[in-house]
Amino acid sequence: MFTRLLERPFAGMAAACQSQTRAATHRASSSIDADPSELSGVPGHILVVEHDPREQQKILKALRLAGHRVSLSAEGIEGFRRATALKPDLILLEVRTAVPASLATVRLLSANPSTSHIPVIFMTARATLEERLRCLEEGAVDCVQKPLETDELLMRVAVHLCLARSARDDVQNVDGALAHEGDSSVGHSGYEAEKVLVHAALRVIEADLANVPSLPLLAAQLCTHEKRLSSAFRAHTGQTVFEFVRAARLMRACKLLRESAFSIDEVAHAVGFSSAGNFSTSFRARFGCTPSTYRKQGAGLRTCIDGER
Repeated sequence: MFTRLLERPFAGMAAACQSQTRAATHRASSSIDADPSELSGVPGHILVVEHDPREQQKILKALRLAGHRVSLSAEGIEGFRRATALKPDLILLEVRTAVPASLATVRLLSANPSTSHIPVIFMTARATLEERLRCLEEGAVDCVQKPLETDELLMRVAVHLCLARSARDDVQNVDGALAHEGDSSVGHSGYEAEKVLVHAALRVIEADLANVPSLPLLAAQLCTHEKRLSSAFRAHTGQTVFEFVRAARLMRACKLLRESAFSIDEVAHAVGFSSAGNFSTSFRARFGCTPSTYRKQGAGLRTCIDGER
């Protein structure tokens, strides 16, 4: 999966994009002091999310010299709110892996239909390989190391702007068509914000059912508070966070019982139960049979249980 994430940004480059970036690459490699305006590729609107004012100004200067329009934000959640309003062509997002808000921002961007198409390039300092891979797994199209090399940053921006152009045009066409239908969605903005929050939470939960964060930590990872997350979850799923996690673990257990050679104890731990006993009790309470019976029973019982999905 990580290999696909690393290769994806460059694998499908269109022919028109290739000629622009090839020319820019040649200019960049021919001189380390290349004029930034020659590395712009396709000028666009870039949202820079960076907490350090000096780094902000360095990036701002380079992007503007390359012909880009730039908006600035000092922290992630503010950057998310600005992205929903400004709809930039690309986001440069500082990610500090020790700060939950950093990764919460990209989760919210990915979960929001109005921003999920925007390419996000992470900027990290002293990140390990594992941390950089995590950034890509969370939804970034690319990851650059600090201190930033201006020419490299401009080249990556040019490549990803070009890759995103056709997809962005499609999204804008859809938005334009919807705009002609009126403003009936305006009154639902609060509802949609809650929906985005729930979708982001679901991504965190389902990514690792065996190690789901506690409610306070999950809320912190999404830069919200427990009460709001609980309320949104109940409104959109009809369940509390705990109820959803328990149901998701049991349905994942059903899949493992059907398709894997795991023992009952191994299945229990794989989906986050502390012991096989607790797992069996919860499984029986939900489905009316033990995990062993479910595994041994014919297709009829499995179909009945699977129908609860």
